[in-house]
Amino acid sequence: MPAARQNQHNPLRIALKIDVPTYRATLEGVPTLADILRRHGAGASFVFALGPDRSGRAIGHLGSPHLHGRATHTSLSGHFGLRSLLYGSLLPAPSIGQRCADILRKVRDDGFEVGLHGWDTLAWTAEVENADTAWSEIQLKHAVESYEQIFASPPKLHAAPGWRSNPHSLRLTQRQGFTYASDTRGRHPFVPVWNGEIVRCPQYPTTLPTLDELADRAKPDPQALCDQLLALTAEPAPTGHVFSLRARQNTAQHVDLIEALLTGWREQGYELTSIQTLAAGLDMDKLPRHEVVVGTVPGRCGTLLLQGEEFLSAWRYSP
Repeated sequence: MPAARQNQHNPLRIALKIDVPTYRATLEGVPTLADILRRHGAGASFVFALGPDRSGRAIGHLGSPHLHGRATHTSLSGHFGLRSLLYGSLLPAPSIGQRCADILRKVRDDGFEVGLHGWDTLAWTAEVENADTAWSEIQLKHAVESYEQIFASPPKLHAAPGWRSNPHSLRLTQRQGFTYASDTRGRHPFVPVWNGEIVRCPQYPTTLPTLDELADRAKPDPQALCDQLLALTAEPAPTGHVFSLRARQNTAQHVDLIEALLTGWREQGYELTSIQTLAAGLDMDKLPRHEVVVGTVPGRCGTLLLQGEEFLSAWRYSP
């Protein structure tokens, strides 16, 4: 497999975005992932859900996987974790921000970027597409306030659960003063435009498929998954990649696969870093403006936000 070439003046980078949506993922998955990343000298952006973990309520719409935002070949227990499906159903919903504050602060103190992954992630993925301004504001307000209580500073990075959102929430990333967001799937960094409205909070979209999207059966071959991803990054991307990895309570079972990916990317010449580092080398005023559209990606149920065509490109280049 050919290796991407390193350029010291324009280093190749893959930003690792670690989505942490549940209480058990925070409690058990985050320490394991942080340890792996430290041993490999890799940076990352951990984005945390901070409200109640009501994952158990997903059982109520078992036949509607698009409301969970899960991959097509992932079971409900595989997506949320078996123990998480007790919360908000048979057991009270634990507050992630309150009960895991020490873990969250340790991630920051270890040098990783920390950001917001919402408040109630199940409610967000199920309801946000049809939600109004008031609902969106309440969700974000609770999340921002909890973040500030934990970290004593406002969040800079917003990453919508399941890459699902609405126009009100996109506007709020600008109004709330976020420096950048990763709410979309796409090809490269851009300034989002929704129905002709420019939102001055640049998007650093997830550019690579996730592991569960690549899996074509319930128990995929880990080496095959690794090889597929490394093949996609064999040719360098000028503005870098963003790879999203979902923290899970059983992350310890996938250590070998994660370490193989990190090693493979290093051998291809990539620096493994955070979205913050990726954004530091780019000028927002020089980023292209792209429409945000609602669509689908292979291997994932339901709709999500995608990077569309460059804004007014057809008009600009018309003969």
